[in-house]
Amino acid sequence: MSDNDSQDGTKKPDLPPSLSGGDDTSAEKESSGEGGTKKPDLPPGLSDDDGTGTKTPAGPGSEDTSEPTLPPGFGGDGATADEPELTRKDFQTDQEVRWCPGCGDYVILAQVQRLLPDLGVDKENIVFVSGIGCSGRFPYYMNTYGVHSIHGRAPAFATGLKTSNPELDVWIVTGDGDALSIGGNHLIHVLRRNLDTQILLFNNEIYGLTKGQYSPTSEQGKVTKSTPHGSVDRPVNPVGLALGADASFVARTVDNDPNHMTDILKAAHSHTGTAFVEIYQNCHVFNDGAFAEFTDKSTKSLRTLQLEDGEPLVFDNGSKGVRIDPVSLSPEVISLENSEYGVSDCHVHDQSNANLARILGELFWDPDLPRPFGIIYQEDRPTYEAQVQAQVEQAMEEDEPRDLEGLLHGNDTWTVGD
Repeated sequence: MSDNDSQDGTKKPDLPPSLSGGDDTSAEKESSGEGGTKKPDLPPGLSDDDGTGTKTPAGPGSEDTSEPTLPPGFGGDGATADEPELTRKDFQTDQEVRWCPGCGDYVILAQVQRLLPDLGVDKENIVFVSGIGCSGRFPYYMNTYGVHSIHGRAPAFATGLKTSNPELDVWIVTGDGDALSIGGNHLIHVLRRNLDTQILLFNNEIYGLTKGQYSPTSEQGKVTKSTPHGSVDRPVNPVGLALGADASFVARTVDNDPNHMTDILKAAHSHTGTAFVEIYQNCHVFNDGAFAEFTDKSTKSLRTLQLEDGEPLVFDNGSKGVRIDPVSLSPEVISLENSEYGVSDCHVHDQSNANLARILGELFWDPDLPRPFGIIYQEDRPTYEAQVQAQVEQAMEEDEPRDLEGLLHGNDTWTVGD
């Protein structure tokens, strides 16, 4: 283990020589400027090595200094031909990950860090935007650009970033309280606008950061510190809300199935438009076991419906299926172990079918029906930022005023005053 490696294997950031604490940081390294004033020590790459007084920027160098260079681990202008491929470690920070022991957020973080190197996106173009709550810590633990924004407004920040810089790969990380309570309005509009972003909604059906109050997704009758006699609220169905807001990609996964989660996140990232992913995430301290019926081995096969595009809706190890009545359009469970029904009677999943998606979304309310996991709906349509950029380019081509002077002295002016 090197001096810069911590006991948990996380690499500490390299420090400039003057801060490294080694024996060579002595007076002999000090230099004086005019008047005997001590000049500060500089990090590697910024020292006056050639004696010309010109400081070379840090990172992989280039003879052409007209373009900025980037530190190691980043691509773009600072990349070199022999730079190794990125790994999970390149997306880890030196920050202590501070969630409660057993929190499902750890799994989500690990899977996102493992996924990013496979996406082929330049590291300096990745941005994570969060709101308030336990999920709000996410950007601190990602060695990318990040914004820890204000309560419920992550979609607004992300919209500004993506619209002004369409080349950015923008991820929104939020929770059931952050996105569906104070942020409900912002969530609805980013979904309908179809901004090209990925929304990861950590749903633990509780307010965890503020110590266990009921949240918009808590079940009816939930006893918490803020509902000592049980919640009377009808819970929000996040998938149903996203479909109702005309989202172009809606999916659901769970924290204890990392392989499934990775597949869904990869599909969400490849989707051009707003990709909404609800992640069932266990809060070990304040709402432990909230999703046990979908995760425990004894009940998982009976309560979960794993969706595959073009495949029949079967579950419980192939012994049951979901049939949709052609007249009432009501879903029902059918047994596949007798002669009355067969697999051919099960509905075949079509993730491009909006009507089917709405039916699947409504399975949330029926305890006698399994709950779907996977891609529930996906549709290709123009993105918000692409349309905005096209509108701006068209306006410029039509020679509309391009500067403040042109606007002030153009035809669209008003006189204010007497």
